Amino acid sequence: MKSNHKYLFGATTFLGLLFILFIFQGCKNQPAHTFEADVVIYGGTSAAVIAAVEVAQSGKSVIVVSPDIHLGGLTAGGLGWTDTGKKETIGGLARNFYHRVYNHYQQDEAWKWMQKEEYGNTGQGTPAIDGDMRTMWIFEPHIAEQVFEELIQENNIELYRDEWLDRKNGVKKTDGKITSITTLSGKTFQGKMFMDATYEGDLLASAGVSYHVGREGTNVYGEEWNGVQTGVYHHRHHFKVLAQPIDPYWEPGNPVSGLLPRISPDPPGEKGEGDNRIQAYCFRVCMTNHPENRIPFPKPEGYDSTQYELLVRIFDAGWREWFGKFDAIPNRKTDTNNHGPFSSDNIGMNYDYPEASYERRREIIKEHETYQKGLLWFVANDKRVPEDIQTEMKKWGLPKDEFTDNGHWPHQIYVREARRMIGKFVMTENELLKRTPTPQSVGMGSYTIDSHNVQRYVDENGHVHNEGDIGVSLPGPYEIAYGALVPKKEECQNLLVPVCASASHIAFGSIRMEPVFMILGQSAAVAACMAIDKNSAVQDVEYEKLKKRLLHKGQVLTLENIIQ
Repeated sequence: MKSNHKYLFGATTFLGLLFILFIFQGCKNQPAHTFEADVVIYGGTSAAVIAAVEVAQSGKSVIVVSPDIHLGGLTAGGLGWTDTGKKETIGGLARNFYHRVYNHYQQDEAWKWMQKEEYGNTGQGTPAIDGDMRTMWIFEPHIAEQVFEELIQENNIELYRDEWLDRKNGVKKTDGKITSITTLSGKTFQGKMFMDATYEGDLLASAGVSYHVGREGTNVYGEEWNGVQTGVYHHRHHFKVLAQPIDPYWEPGNPVSGLLPRISPDPPGEKGEGDNRIQAYCFRVCMTNHPENRIPFPKPEGYDSTQYELLVRIFDAGWREWFGKFDAIPNRKTDTNNHGPFSSDNIGMNYDYPEASYERRREIIKEHETYQKGLLWFVANDKRVPEDIQTEMKKWGLPKDEFTDNGHWPHQIYVREARRMIGKFVMTENELLKRTPTPQSVGMGSYTIDSHNVQRYVDENGHVHNEGDIGVSLPGPYEIAYGALVPKKEECQNLLVPVCASASHIAFGSIRMEPVFMILGQSAAVAACMAIDKNSAVQDVEYEKLKKRLLHKGQVLTLENIIQ
């Protein structure tokens, strides 16, 4: 009897080992770190989240592969003073996002640091709280992130954070289609359709899709406002606002003494010619003047007061617009943007960012952080700052309840432009200014053509200037072509690009607004699902059917169906 038990035990163990070996062999055939969905979205921006929601609500499986830990990009990263343009052009899931923000601020408990009645309700051309349309366009960063997280949870979206595309070997293509992407952690994501929803365009570049970095010459697309724009002074971010010119040298009038920091020694280039320069980056810093929620501006490691010598000369020339873009958001906070000849825009320090390695990008971001933190510290503490400005500045600081895991500093730098795809159709200023028609609209933009400065240089008279700041009003809302979201068919047949869309530098100056990214994210997702249903290339999606579906989902495609 005893020996039979031994036999049974041995046989069972043998069969168990065989089963384990069988399972192990199966695992070898199917890697443990491979994931699959109908649509794979790379990015953690507002466009990425909205696109994922659309895919899920369309009945398809979706995976979001986000290099970011925090979702929402700039919308949740400090840009709470939304660049709406004409609000009636914002429909679909983008409008739903702003409706959810509205619902939050209808609650009394949402107003922790001020009474709702105290809030001025000022927005960009529209009330911040729009009761008629039940939307709110101005908000705190953590509330925007909260809404994005709710959208992910409500729609059961599979999300992988802190996953960085292997840009060298991570994109596999077969017969003109992406079959999988692999991240640096070793995870592989397979899909029928892919979307690049990053600010940088890393997936499109790694997939071999054509793109451009920098400003095209005016002759490339027959534009007026592209390329070098010396002698153009829009907005108030230039030195012509001052009563006197500013000398750029350490010893005024003596070039041998050397240039002050952050002034380029290079000539600006010929007007209208293209170059590799891109719009300046900055952080959209959230500040507060509420004593109970305020942390004094920190003095950054590596602080160097000499970096702000140019600002001292600007103050000495009588400039007093320092607080011009402390735009009010709820609870006594700001969305603080660049303003004036020398401000948070770190001009000329980002040219290599779009195509830089991840390590180099982190260095650039850190340099921008040190520069901008140092700037805030300088204005609040350096004795050379005018007393009235410094006294007021000391009332401000970083809010305790924002960006709590990042030293209360925004987790997203403002990448105003990086790569821009050269796709099936290229949007230019000619479409935005209604000189030429736009085919196959999948959304609308309406914000002013707005490019920030790209360089700071010395003119022939020995005076310092900024160059590249362009603000051109539009005749009205404009359409954005479906062809601007898809590559040329011969380059890739299953990729859509709603953020680094196909546009010239100057056209992108308007398209680059966060509500537009959300609009294009949803439209791209609808097209991706249709391409799956028809087993077709994204370039072959039937536009009339796409248009019908987008309109059904509340998207605004033309002036005729604009939301009233």
